[in-house]
Amino acid sequence: MSLDSPIFQLELEGAGMWSRVIGRNKTLRLTDLEGGANVGMMLYHATERHERYNMPDTLKGQHIFYLRAPYCLHSDMGRLMASITKDTVGWHDTVCGASDAESVLQQFGENNYQKSRNEFYRNARECFLIELCKWGLGERDWIPNLNWFSKVVADEEGKLSYVAGNSKAGDLVELRFEMDTLVVLNTCQHPFDPAMTYQPKRVRLEVFANDPPMDGDASLMVRPENARAYQNTKDFYLLSE
Repeated sequence: MSLDSPIFQLELEGAGMWSRVIGRNKTLRLTDLEGGANVGMMLYHATERHERYNMPDTLKGQHIFYLRAPYCLHSDMGRLMASITKDTVGWHDTVCGASDAESVLQQFGENNYQKSRNEFYRNARECFLIELCKWGLGERDWIPNLNWFSKVVADEEGKLSYVAGNSKAGDLVELRFEMDTLVVLNTCQHPFDPAMTYQPKRVRLEVFANDPPMDGDASLMVRPENARAYQNTKDFYLLSE
């Protein structure tokens, strides 16, 4: 699927945050501008916000531990939220969560707003909550987040380890939204990133209009669960519009 010129674009600085509703039949492209980026993301149904991205169903239904093209993102209502249609990275973390104030303090030292104004050290948890509150959501709506561009592997004993250099400058991932979705994200460093220097990386966001998926679409064919979930999404809009 080729995409025309973006209908929206924005560059986020390191430790930036952003939230918007992206409609179905639109594609979000995230591009790592410097290499080593991390984009934490939460997803909620735009109009039925009790429905949101479900990490266990996404992983077990597709027999995966991490995300890559052409896999999909499932909701907790058995519907398909988005499909990964393009991916130059090949591994995106699904299980490691988000940094918080304590972990950032321990890793990088103290650098608060009173000391450094807008150059203070941010953490992903607070960035998520700031954006969530703009939409009437909060801590009770917290869900497992995705970490785009970051790779974490498990050894035979289940110990998780961060893999540096997973994403290079210019790498990208594209998400085709199958339902109207509230997208909440930030560009704080991955919570397992061992770097001792606070250096969150810039990311470009672009949104494109796209056609609905056609028969034989790779994302819908990779697992039968995806096709069933997509049909549930189609039925929702057939009956609600």
